[in-house]
Amino acid sequence: MNNGCMIQQKHSAIKTLKKKLLHRVGTAIADFSMIRDGDKIMVCLSGGKDSFVLLTLLRDLQIRAPVRFELLAALLNQRGDVFPEHAIATYLEHIGQPYVIIRKATYDIVRSKLAPGQAACALCSRLRRGILYTEARARGCTKIALGHHADDIIETFLLNILFNGTLKAMPPVLVSDDGTNTVIRPLAYCREDEIDTFATLMRYPTVPPQVCGLPINPQRGRVKALLKTLERDVPGVRASMLAALRHIVPSHLLDPELFDNVNRIGSKKEKSCAEQRSTAC
Repeated sequence: MNNGCMIQQKHSAIKTLKKKLLHRVGTAIADFSMIRDGDKIMVCLSGGKDSFVLLTLLRDLQIRAPVRFELLAALLNQRGDVFPEHAIATYLEHIGQPYVIIRKATYDIVRSKLAPGQAACALCSRLRRGILYTEARARGCTKIALGHHADDIIETFLLNILFNGTLKAMPPVLVSDDGTNTVIRPLAYCREDEIDTFATLMRYPTVPPQVCGLPINPQRGRVKALLKTLERDVPGVRASMLAALRHIVPSHLLDPELFDNVNRIGSKKEKSCAEQRSTAC
């Protein structure tokens, strides 16, 4: 096969996969009203594949969407000089994307606040979120877009069930406690394997994952391995779990307060389902 044919096949693969991802992103945005006319969205870049794909898809939607919105790429450097921010900045300049680099050394802060044996991930995440909230407000951004995808949501769902005793996942839209920041996750319906393939084809200047040197939570890795085994033995289990998060029956859970509310007020969704089943019978 000559180079011309190989290039043509690559472009065809990019076009096909991009169309699929754009459809899923568009559906998620519509389902949860993520973007409104006049929004200024801070797209957070970590240097990983997910955030690069997110930026590419939002830039494409920006051209064709019926509403107008701005995009500001934000690169948060928490590692100092060891983080290759210049490569990402060069890429953003090449595609003509407005961006800002936020430099905040948080390593020492996290290390000083950890109790013996405590994992750093949760604290580091809270610090990162606080920094992004502050920067978004300072720059007039109405939304903060993060690159979490369907697999992240499913893994978080399992983590909370297995280790935290709570029934929750990652919300597609999250408003901060003070109401001044709104986080959106447009990749909520996108699969990690498709994102990986698209990122490889696009050859983004991704930053290789680096061990931060702080204690990490090993449970997410265990959940990833569990899901991989389940998917091998039960093909389609991830899609089924994602569907489960979209079809909730509150009265069939064990939360007493939720049970009382459902029985007192009634669930329109459940009543509708019951009527449909009755009609079918």
